[in-house]
Amino acid sequence: MAHLPRRSSRLLFKTRAGADPPRAAIGAFASHTSLHPLVLSLSPLLSPPTERREGEEPGEMGSDSPPKKWGLREQREAYLRWFSLADDDGDGRVTGKDALKFFAMSNLSRPELKQVWAIADSKRQGYLGFSEFMTAMQLVSLAQAGNEISQDTLAHADLETLLPPTMEGLDKKLKKNSMSKSNSDIVVRHPSELPASANWFNSKSGKKIPLRSVTSIIDGLKKSYIEKLRPLEKTYQFDDFVSPLLTSSDFDAKPMVMLLGQYSTGKTTFIKHLLKTNYPGAHIGPEPTTDRFVVITSGPDERCIPGNTIAVQADMPYSGLSSFGTAFLSKCLIQYIPSLALIILLHIFHYVALRKKLIVSIFYIAKLLDHITFVDTPGVLSGEKQRTQRSYDFTGVTSWFAAKCDLILLLFDPHKLDISDEFKRVIGSLKGHDDKIRIVLNKADQVDAQQLMRVYGALLWSLGKVLNTPEVMRVYIGYDVIFPRSFTFTYGNASINLMVLQRSHNLTTDNSKLTCDSSFNDKPIRETVAGPLGKELFEKEQEDLLSDLNDIPKKACDRRINEFVKRSRSAKVHAHIISHLKKEMPALMGKAKAQQRLLDTLDEQFAKVQKELHLPAGDFPSVDEYRETLSAYNFDKFERLKPKLVQGVDDMLAYDIPDLLKSFRNPYE
Repeated sequence: MAHLPRRSSRLLFKTRAGADPPRAAIGAFASHTSLHPLVLSLSPLLSPPTERREGEEPGEMGSDSPPKKWGLREQREAYLRWFSLADDDGDGRVTGKDALKFFAMSNLSRPELKQVWAIADSKRQGYLGFSEFMTAMQLVSLAQAGNEISQDTLAHADLETLLPPTMEGLDKKLKKNSMSKSNSDIVVRHPSELPASANWFNSKSGKKIPLRSVTSIIDGLKKSYIEKLRPLEKTYQFDDFVSPLLTSSDFDAKPMVMLLGQYSTGKTTFIKHLLKTNYPGAHIGPEPTTDRFVVITSGPDERCIPGNTIAVQADMPYSGLSSFGTAFLSKCLIQYIPSLALIILLHIFHYVALRKKLIVSIFYIAKLLDHITFVDTPGVLSGEKQRTQRSYDFTGVTSWFAAKCDLILLLFDPHKLDISDEFKRVIGSLKGHDDKIRIVLNKADQVDAQQLMRVYGALLWSLGKVLNTPEVMRVYIGYDVIFPRSFTFTYGNASINLMVLQRSHNLTTDNSKLTCDSSFNDKPIRETVAGPLGKELFEKEQEDLLSDLNDIPKKACDRRINEFVKRSRSAKVHAHIISHLKKEMPALMGKAKAQQRLLDTLDEQFAKVQKELHLPAGDFPSVDEYRETLSAYNFDKFERLKPKLVQGVDDMLAYDIPDLLKSFRNPYE
């Protein structure tokens, strides 16, 4: 059995010691063939002792008594069979309709099952994949044991030894189902797999998509876009004026987080801190180091794909970048970082360091990149260098990524609070995405408490001149203190080195290894910041920011709906503007003069359209940007208004989207 490469052998230990586990995160390295991460192929040495509920004897899966043996292998195999039974159409998704029949066998009340579904479908996709289905079953088991159904209960449960729930009548259905389907026939989709709905965008037949093919909210959005919104966009050239036509990958892409700021404000270090690892292409230094846009995401192996390649791959949501030309694509790349997820249960052993018996669960860190993609950007330069020395439209690129991203982090250095005209233009390119912006004051440990107060006020004053909003922007400051303790122990034939990263409850400087993450890096803390008030402030600020990041996958589906509705309104306004300009053109003579007049009075034309059709002013694009694009077109060749297309989009917004959300809401509501 071959050994893993060193990068993949990094392990994280989860400690438990009764009801009050120590607050520790433990990093470890293990060297033994029995720790090779082949799921369902664990060494007998590492198999957990069989655990049973008091007063019960071994029984069959899904019956009133627990199984003879219940470990990781048994969990996966059992829940695969259950998942196959619950998934009626075999598409790898348990919808609300499927769940109503299957979950009824648990004999839990409707309010309890409502809470189970709400926690399992945390991303509000409208269905349960295999991992979400396992979560639901674990919650059902906890509820049957009398526990409260909550995220906190699930987080503190010993899931590796949690016995399966009792499902009335499940045995008979499993036997019947096993005759027609084996485990090898069961569909379990990986997030990186292309869904069946990806083929809808390749169809040229124009046939309507059958409603039975829609098994999630995202599928419903795709159907609405292909049948109603895309025809309107094509007719009035929406892709030339506002945004490229959407592809299947745009709907299925993972949430993205973009970091913006002037050079050496800590953008790359921030990403490195969150990922807990370095990545190829990450250059950190006091001078401008990052010279390209780097998209960091998870992949099967560690590799780098240049921009010209990713722009032509249909399964990636970056085809729109080709509009910025080869000069930009040569300064853009996507960096894949491999990710593994495996759980191995060890026997109970005596932890001498803490003098407590602990159950230690070893598992490879499920990378943050499995759920979020990060975009690292070059630092914004000052003066003419920003425009003349970059051979591409920097603000245009940031605007394109801003439309795709779920969160935008603007990083500031306490020693570089002045916002240059160039940085102001970059921030201006984020217009329309104000709800995505988060301000981060980085490297806050480099100033003392009094200086920090002044820096905070100066930053808000500078932002007030750039961000034209009546509300005060929230500024985040991160802080955490940890110190490592190293231990070594042997377990059987395995030699394991432990590094315990213990959270400090009192800020002291007598430990030479005391470090902090006050600027999201690993540099030692400055004593001037280590006061009790500063500690509490930084911890709360960092928790708030990390909470925003943790909520991104949960809110991804809601964000897709929000962006889809916003795009639909924008496309409808665009269609009215184009058709209005066409209507204002003369039939025979003086077309050139008429077009120039319309361009010169474009703001007045916008006002006419808004007044005649009672459209919101906020849905209209920037007059100057629109005029610049319009100048390259012949207005006489624009399409006249087609009421049927516009009415289709109106019906989609008024009826289709609400019905879609109602169809895939919690089935127990």
